[in-house]
Amino acid sequence: MKRPHAMNRRAYLAAAATVGTGALAGCFGSATGSNSGGSEQETYLEPPDSQVDPEDLPYPGHGQMLPDVTLPAPLHGEEVSVRQFETDVFVTFFYSYCQTVCPRLVGALRNLQAEAGADGYGDDVTFLAVTFDPERDTESRLREYAGHMNVDTEAGNWYFLRPDSVSRAKTVVSDEFGVAFQRTEPEDMDMYMFNHFSLTALANAGNYVEKAYTTKRPAWQEIYGAFETLREREG
Repeated sequence: MKRPHAMNRRAYLAAAATVGTGALAGCFGSATGSNSGGSEQETYLEPPDSQVDPEDLPYPGHGQMLPDVTLPAPLHGEEVSVRQFETDVFVTFFYSYCQTVCPRLVGALRNLQAEAGADGYGDDVTFLAVTFDPERDTESRLREYAGHMNVDTEAGNWYFLRPDSVSRAKTVVSDEFGVAFQRTEPEDMDMYMFNHFSLTALANAGNYVEKAYTTKRPAWQEIYGAFETLREREG
């Protein structure tokens, strides 16, 4: 099969991830691949021990820039660009009605936020949680979810981002970030869920990804250790 152009790579690979029994491994199995071959002059942490060509992965990994996308942040009443922050950035993807993987992903970021604040790093890091269910994850729902998850949305470093339509969610989450998701089709469509890939990415202040975690059970203490090392090396 002919290799897709670079600009279409993530959309192509994310779509391919939904084919076959191994689809959406981040939800139902441990996806352990990480991006290698990053640009050493743009990153501070060592690349992962992997022989995987970064061009063969759907998501941005070590040495690749976060996608240049802008999304509404409904709890703040503003538009937020993923690349606008002059801080390190954590980003993950979720939907609030998820009962399995998403609470772990958002919970890991919440713990990272609390630890960073306690260690005096609160102004040096930003947390972005992007929903791929804009139909149900309204402003009021996200506010309720923040309270349920004990997320501090008043700290000035946490943003829930909500694409303004289902098609925009696919474009941003699946095509730009390479995080595949697929809505289920239950008899009662009010109860639909999503099968989805899991991604938690840590990018430096220059928007280059240092770590890409694709496990459905992120160990936030390990991730925080990588963040501390990054802060030390960035100076």
